[in-house]
Amino acid sequence: MRPLITPLAIVIALTTGAAAQSVPEPPIQSPQDAACREQARAQIFSYPNPNNLSLYDLGSQIWHLCMASYHSRGPNPGRTDQRF
Repeated sequence: MRPLITPLAIVIALTTGAAAQSVPEPPIQSPQDAACREQARAQIFSYPNPNNLSLYDLGSQIWHLCMASYHSRGPNPGRTDQRF
């Protein structure tokens, strides 16, 4: 009985880990989106979490902050407004 428990535990651990990573994500929309997703993945375990958010919600928060920094610059940050 003992030899059967170890392989069974390994199979359960592997399938649980694979299922956790198979959360579907929407397709990447822009280079900024891809960069922000990478940033969220890189910072997910080191980012402060005083509200005890789930990892998904914390990653979403990091992603939204990153995307907001891109959008705050506007479409043409170096352009001056020239009117007649």
